[in-house]
Amino acid sequence: DEFKSHGLWCYFNYPICFNFSDHKAYGFSAPKDHQVVTAIEYQEVILACKSPKKTISSRLEWKKLGRSVSFVYYQQALQGDFKDRAEMIDFSIRIKNVTRTDAGKYRCEVSAPSEQGQNLEEDTVTLEVLVAPAVPTCEVPSSALSGTVVELRCQDKEGNPAPEYTWFKDGIPLSENAKLGSQITNSSYTVNTKSGTLQFNTVSKLDSGEYSCEARNSVGHRRCPGKRMQVDDLNVSGIIAAVVVVALVISVCGLGVCYAQRKGYFSSKKSSSASKATTMSENVSILKTYYL
Repeated sequence: DEFKSHGLWCYFNYPICFNFSDHKAYGFSAPKDHQVVTAIEYQEVILACKSPKKTISSRLEWKKLGRSVSFVYYQQALQGDFKDRAEMIDFSIRIKNVTRTDAGKYRCEVSAPSEQGQNLEEDTVTLEVLVAPAVPTCEVPSSALSGTVVELRCQDKEGNPAPEYTWFKDGIPLSENAKLGSQITNSSYTVNTKSGTLQFNTVSKLDSGEYSCEARNSVGHRRCPGKRMQVDDLNVSGIIAAVVVVALVISVCGLGVCYAQRKGYFSSKKSSSASKATTMSENVSILKTYYL
């Protein structure tokens, strides 16, 4: 469908209007299908601009979209850090060493003269960069008491897509199903491969050992250094001995107080204090009599 207004031919199917009187174009032609390109970090990728065959009179611009729009290719030259790690192949950009900061939405804009005037076209490409995990951060307690709840944590913040986690004890992977790993540890633990936690509901001496964690995604995997966790039983005899010692100390102190009271140490101090108070009272009376 189309309509004509003030010398402009406008097409409902395409957001573009032409003024055939002076051969100028207004607006843009309909954008092409949106492309999604996936690349692994530090490898190369090509951002293709699906446009007509390049001519001498064609004008090309590449922009990276986001909160602010920045030029990637402008006035026949690559811009910014793309100068040193990218090259143009006709209308397409070949990035030789893609990084995670390159991820985002790009748009190529091509303008070229036509019989009706200036023809404008654009194409949008989304670049997704896959990143291997870094060495995960592992939290393993150095000691624990048997029968308590203990949680080990493992986390990576760089991997894309988000990695899954595997815990190892003494170099042997721990299964998500605790019963399958009962030969090397107790059967009361749970592993969350998504969050990276390993939790012992009732840790035992059998769980003592060196623990490490591996983060893995479709790009790669990394493991943290092993850390030893020592599980000991609660020293009941030691606690009883400590309680007995404290009770003896309290008893000795009590006997000492009773002995002092019998010998009259506390009463002599009281009488001495009373004598001092009487003397001071008499001195005050004398002074009053003298001045009066």
